Amino acid sequence: MTGTTQTLSRINALVSQLATCLMERSATLATAESCTGGLIAASLTDLAGSSAWFERGWVTYSNAAKSQELGVPADLIDQHGAVSEAVAAAMANGARLHAHTELAIAVTGIAGPQGGSAEKPVGTVCFGWATPSCTDTETCCFTGDRRQVRDQSVQHALSGLLRRLKEAPGAASGNP
Repeated sequence: MTGTTQTLSRINALVSQLATCLMERSATLATAESCTGGLIAASLTDLAGSSAWFERGWVTYSNAAKSQELGVPADLIDQHGAVSEAVAAAMANGARLHAHTELAIAVTGIAGPQGGSAEKPVGTVCFGWATPSCTDTETCCFTGDRRQVRDQSVQHALSGLLRRLKEAPGAASGNP
């Protein structure tokens, strides 16, 4: 198996597991993506029947789109930068609110090859996972070319939500 085939296989397995968890909880999901450019939503909708639990996704590549579509405050972007946990959290919360879903995933990062800095090198990706009870964030620094950074981001976003659902079974419905 090639690297791309293995990656696609891992992503498909994560989506299948996530679909089962969401259907068991009667929960719905929205996505807000920047550096992944819709790859998470595409991965979710590759699974037949995903309309039962996937509501919608946004590709908010520009700062203006993050503010206009998801309600991310422009001053938050100015203060922390578009690639920050604060912005990832605001994206996830905005997606969840605007889509009227129980859950949302958000991703914002620097896939490269340009755009990195000493503080935020290429491969820096911030994630947000919103549920009715909390919003978690995380930052990772992935290696590889643009495609590899984006693929790793998709995998991390999906596995992160799956892990959170398995750790807190009532999280999707807001029950303790």
